[in-house]
Amino acid sequence: MNDVFKKTQGLFQKTEQMILSLTRDIQRTESRAGLLMMTGAILALLVANSPLYPFYQYVFEHIDFRIGFSDAQESFRTEINKSLLHWINDGLMALFFFLVGLEIKREALAGYFSKKEGLILPVIAAIAGICVPALVFWFLNRDTPENMSGWAVPTATDIVFALAVLSLLGKRISPHLKILLLTIAVVDDIGAILIIAFFYSHDIHIGPLYIAAATLFFLAVLNRRGVTSVGPYVLLGFLLWVCVLESGIHATIAGVLAALFIPLHGKGQDSNNGYSPLKHLEHDLYPAVFFAIIPLFAFANSGISLANMTLDHLFHPVTGGIVLGLFFGKQIGIFLALWLVIKTGCCPKPPGSNWLQLYGLSILCGTGFTMSLFIGALSYTDPAMQTAVRVGVLLGSLLSAVVGYLVLLWSVRRKGPRPRIEKAPETHETEQEAR
Repeated sequence: MNDVFKKTQGLFQKTEQMILSLTRDIQRTESRAGLLMMTGAILALLVANSPLYPFYQYVFEHIDFRIGFSDAQESFRTEINKSLLHWINDGLMALFFFLVGLEIKREALAGYFSKKEGLILPVIAAIAGICVPALVFWFLNRDTPENMSGWAVPTATDIVFALAVLSLLGKRISPHLKILLLTIAVVDDIGAILIIAFFYSHDIHIGPLYIAAATLFFLAVLNRRGVTSVGPYVLLGFLLWVCVLESGIHATIAGVLAALFIPLHGKGQDSNNGYSPLKHLEHDLYPAVFFAIIPLFAFANSGISLANMTLDHLFHPVTGGIVLGLFFGKQIGIFLALWLVIKTGCCPKPPGSNWLQLYGLSILCGTGFTMSLFIGALSYTDPAMQTAVRVGVLLGSLLSAVVGYLVLLWSVRRKGPRPRIEKAPETHETEQEAR
């Protein structure tokens, strides 16, 4: 009986170390990506307030790129013609959402989401962190119906930005707190995807949806037959993206749908050698998305000219709704949910954390940035309203990042020594297993 207990203890120890190692790897990678993203945003602000601003606007908003074909007499033509800004937001960001979809599926099948008991705390916190900011925005804009289309802008959390700030504290923060932040952000991403699908898709055209449905059917066939080659999935995923774009549903939804059909494990020989098409794609896409696409998106969407900025822009109801939603709405919703779930005994407090750290984490979740800017671009077509969105997102995210960092820094200084991860005593059995 004692041998069984020691083996079980060793297994739990190895599992915990694997999770913590994965969290540290994610933190290091995303902290660098977060710095690149912030650099892109800062460069956009500098360019927008320099003599280069007309060139910046012209490149992103007035240069069109076209893909498609037509016959010699142009009697038949099929093409997609969009500005560079739209190609970034509708095209490249579909790869970002594809990566998010891969992450969601992996977590649901073999990760944190596969353990139901571990989901209660972050899921309830994330839902509250979506609902309360939306209520704050609604309260400030309820008398102006034309402003209400931006209600979802302050509901998002930018995991790259948040982890970049959290990484500044190093090992002084418990790894379990980082896992909680990661999980809340993934649930938040699911909420954002559903919001975009149901509330930001207009003028639906049925024809392309028939082809999209057929594409999903063939993706399902590939998945059921255990096809592990990524080529057919990529080709069908591109066709799905075109059909969804032409249907009027936002094209980034195609990225998420295509990701759900990528198999986690192969069958037969591929299953035996541990090959995972999903993890392979996730590994290959991660650098391109977080070190190229996200910084480019930040650079293209953060250019705000301060030349004609007045107090009216700062006190615009849309700006105020976003700033207060991100800063106050997020922290109130998430921290109140964490407090209620823990105090009622539904879930324990994350090991190595205290209430002040949970409060600082709740504030840090108000760094909306990428997803907030993305939803804001879908919400309004008026340039003045888009400026109000960008100002609100930048101010709200910056305020949340700075205050959240200061609260967490204060919490670890009050706490004293850095948290240590206790290791289980080494045994003869666990040493043999390690060998």
